[in-house]
Amino acid sequence: MPPHPSPRTLVTVLLLAEVLGMMGTMTVPALLPVFKDDWGLSNTAAGWLSGVSQLGYVAAVLPLLSLTDRLDSRRIYIVCTALAALSCAGFAAFADGFWSAMAWRALGGIGLAGTYMPGLRILNDHTAGHPQQSRFLSFYTATYGIGTALSVALAGLLAEWAHWRWAFWTAAALGGLTVLLALRWVPATRPAAPAGPGAVFDFRPVLRNRAAMGYVLAYAAHCWELFGFRAWLVAFLAFALGAPAGVVPAEAAVIGTVTILLGVPASILGNEAAVRWGRDRFLTAIMLASAVLATIIGFTAGLPFALVALLVMVYGSVLTADSASLTVGLVGAAPGGRRGAAMAIHSLFGFGAAFVAPVAFGLLLDLGGGAASLTGWGVAFAHLGLVVALGPLLLRVMRGG
Repeated sequence: MPPHPSPRTLVTVLLLAEVLGMMGTMTVPALLPVFKDDWGLSNTAAGWLSGVSQLGYVAAVLPLLSLTDRLDSRRIYIVCTALAALSCAGFAAFADGFWSAMAWRALGGIGLAGTYMPGLRILNDHTAGHPQQSRFLSFYTATYGIGTALSVALAGLLAEWAHWRWAFWTAAALGGLTVLLALRWVPATRPAAPAGPGAVFDFRPVLRNRAAMGYVLAYAAHCWELFGFRAWLVAFLAFALGAPAGVVPAEAAVIGTVTILLGVPASILGNEAAVRWGRDRFLTAIMLASAVLATIIGFTAGLPFALVALLVMVYGSVLTADSASLTVGLVGAAPGGRRGAAMAIHSLFGFGAAFVAPVAFGLLLDLGGGAASLTGWGVAFAHLGLVVALGPLLLRVMRGG
C-alpha cells in the first residue's frame, strides 16, 4: 500500500495527477474547426461531438461517486484514470468520423467521472479537520482549469507541428503516467458507510436537503455557461481572426489557453472572496456579472482582435470565479454520511448541463446563420448569459432566501 502523505503532499500529488490526467479533455473542442472540415460536420453535430464526453460522465457519475460511500475511492480513481487514458489512445488510433469519435469521447467522459470528483473525495477525507481544508478543496477544483488549458495548448501545438492524432497519443501517455503516480502516492480511503443497509444508491436525503440542492442547481447553471463557452472558445477566436474553414490559428489556441488558465486564480480568489463576504452574496454578484458579459461577447467578433481577446479573457475569468465556491459550498452542506451521494448529484446536474450546452450553442449558431455569422455567434453566447442568470435565483429559492 502507498504511504499516508501529509495533507500538503497529498494536495500536490492530486493536483499534478489532475493536470496530467486531463490532457485529453479539451483536444476535441480545441480542434473543432479541423474535425468540422475533415468530417463535414454541421455546427450542431460539432456540438454533440464536443459535449458527448459530458454525457459519458453523466451516465457513470451516480454509481461511481455513490460507491465512494462504501468502497475505497482510490480503487475507483485508478481504474477510471486508466480508462480515460485508453479513450485517448482509442481516439488516436481509430477515430475516423462522427460516430467513432463520439464513442471514444463518451468513454473518456466515463473515465473523468471516476477521477475528478472521487479525487476531490479522497482529498476531502484525508484533510478532514485541517484548518486549510476549504483552501485545499478550492485549489483542487480550480486546477481543473489548468488541465483543460494545457489540453488546449497541447492540441493546438501538436496539430500545427505534426497531426491532430499526436495530441491524443500524447494525452494517452500522460494518462498512463497519472496511473503510476496514483499507485505510488494516493492513499487508501476507508469510507464511512451511510446509515441503513442497501442505501448506497438512495439519493433522497440529498434531494431533500434544500441547502445542498441550492448549490447543485446553481452549479448546473454555471456548468452550462462554462462548458458552452469552452467548447466553442477556440472556434470563436478563429472566427474573430478571419481564419478559413478547417484551420485553427496558433493565436486562437494561445488565447484560448491563456483564457482558461486565468480562470484558475479567479476560481481560487472567488472562494476566498466568498469566505470573506458571504458565499451566497458573492455568488449572486459574480453570476449576474458573468451573465451581462455573455450577452455581449459574441457580438464583439468584428472588433480589432486584440480587443476581442482582452474581452474574452475578462469574461473567461469572471465566469470561473464561482466554480470553486459552488463546489466547496456543496461539500459543506452535504448531509452526514452522504457526501459521495451529494457529490454525485452535484456532478450529475452540473455535467448534464455541460453536455447539453455545447449542443444548444451549436444549434443556435446554425439557426443564426452559421459559423460565419456574427449574429449567430452573438445569439449563441447570449443564451449562456440567460442560463447563468438563473443561478442566483435558484440558489435563493432553494435556500429559502
